[in-house]
Amino acid sequence: MVSDSLDAYIDAVAEALALPLEEAWKPAVRANLDVSLRLARLVDEFALPDETEPASVFTA
Repeated sequence: MVSDSLDAYIDAVAEALALPLEEAWKPAVRANLDVSLRLARLVDEFALPDETEPASVFTA
């Protein structure tokens, strides 16, 4: 079911961005998206203490 959702998402984003997406590329795109989503979940689930402050922004 998740694979079907990712396939639908990939198709919708490719269409919205007017990106040509060959069928042969879809498994690689899906694999990369799956890894990215798993890593994003790890970051999202990491609890930060209330005292945590954002990092400074430096510009040149």
